Parts: sequence; C-alpha cells; structure tokens
Amino acid sequence: METTQSQPATTKNSKASFITGTAISVLCILFLLFDSIGKIVRESHSLSGTKQLGWPETAVQPLGIILLICTILYIIPKTKVLGSILLTAYLGGATATMMRVGLPLYFSIIFGILVWVGAYLTNSKLRDLLPLVK
Repeated sequence: METTQSQPATTKNSKASFITGTAISVLCILFLLFDSIGKIVRESHSLSGTKQLGWPETAVQPLGIILLICTILYIIPKTKVLGSILLTAYLGGATATMMRVGLPLYFSIIFGILVWVGAYLTNSKLRDLLPLVK
C-alpha cells in the first residue's frame, strides 16, 4: 500500500499584496539600516539620543551591531521571519526603554507592526501559518 503525503495548500501572493509588503519592508529596512549604521559609526545624533535614553556611550555600537544583524536577517527572504522575530525583540526593548524614561511608545510599537505586515504580505508560508481569514 502506497502512502501519499499531501502538502498543505499555500496561499498565492497577489501582486498588489506583494508590492505593498515589499514597499513597507523597504521603508522599514531603510530606517533600520540608517539607525544601525549611525550607531555603529557613532554618529553624534545616535550618541546623544542613546545617552538621553539612559544608555551609556559604550552600549551604542553593540546596539547598532545587534540591530544590523537583525535587519540583515529581515532582508534575506529565507530568514525574513527570523529577522522579524529578532526585530520584535529589539523593538520590545526599545518600547521598555521609552516607557522607563517617559517617552511616547507609539513609534516602536507601530514600527514593529509594520515589520510584521511587510513580512506577512510578502511571505505566503507565513500567511498559511497565521491565516487572518479562513
């Protein structure tokens, strides 16, 4: 007796959702690269902003390197979901830091949502795993 294994049906990407997801992802990527590289090269605005949040100057470059690694993983299609998870963790830390110093939380939360929206719209396997509509 022959056993056949059926693969779950994958949702096709519509062209519009793929283009929208790509546009959202590119905007997120550009900002994340700008932020991470600014931290790595110790740009003055990155240094002063990070110090204002209560972080020592010695933490700026490691934060930039961590953010750059997460962003690179987000850029690569095969590791985009892992990058999304790691960026969520990074942005969760940013949210906690903002809460601790009394700054508005909306930017890091909205940015985290946009990272996932971009991943969701461009990755049919992710949509199969987390279907919003059945």
